[in-house]
Amino acid sequence: MAEVLANSVYAVALTGAGVSTESGIPDFRGPSGIWTRDPEAERRAYEVYDKFLRNPVEYWMESVKSPIRDAIERAEPNPSHYALAELEKMGILKCIITQNVDNLHQKSGSQNVIDFHGNVSKLRCLKCGRRYPRDMFDIPKILEEGKIPLCECKYPLKSDVVYFNEPIPQDVYTRSVEEVVKCDVMIVAGTSAVVYPAAQLPRIAKNKPLPASVVEINAEPTPLTVEGISDYFIQGKTGEVLPRIVEEVKKFLAKYK
Repeated sequence: MAEVLANSVYAVALTGAGVSTESGIPDFRGPSGIWTRDPEAERRAYEVYDKFLRNPVEYWMESVKSPIRDAIERAEPNPSHYALAELEKMGILKCIITQNVDNLHQKSGSQNVIDFHGNVSKLRCLKCGRRYPRDMFDIPKILEEGKIPLCECKYPLKSDVVYFNEPIPQDVYTRSVEEVVKCDVMIVAGTSAVVYPAAQLPRIAKNKPLPASVVEINAEPTPLTVEGISDYFIQGKTGEVLPRIVEEVKKFLAKYK
């Protein structure tokens, strides 16, 4: 498998919650996930996007009380993130498409990251598509003044995070598919591969005219494993497996390149 990566021309990665749980960020649908333990919290999550569209002020008043966002902002990258960043520095990994919203790939040094489901550290305008660093705005002060964060175009801003029933931003989706179409190897790490349209990306990689080799790293088998989309399935924690893969790639390159 290290040989496959080392000999790749254009490798990309798709990462999910399993990559960030080792940084202390809870997942949502795992055995001990937030929504597994509290189905009512999942129900409320389905209402957030509609609430923003109906009443941006109410959305913002509720969004500032987010313990999940606080946990994300305190989190630091783990060996999974650093291993993928190292593969990028080696010139092997060309792009990371992440379903996570925690900004940890960027914190670990990865440069070419597509936040498929948005990024908690940014705000986005649904009207014109502009994005802003969240820390550009003193949100508690703005809310105290009875206002909400506004785009330059005067439209209400929302978190860049993509909520249920909210479409993936077109620029993000287009760029993700472009990267997948170019790849000859795809690493799929820490994702249940059941949330669409992200789960479609490995299938696009596998079913294009020149199929990519799909390397799956997960704690448990997924539909990708069962359906034969994955050419390689390595069972384990991404924070343990990915660093070992990096070391094996280094050994292969030192021996054969």
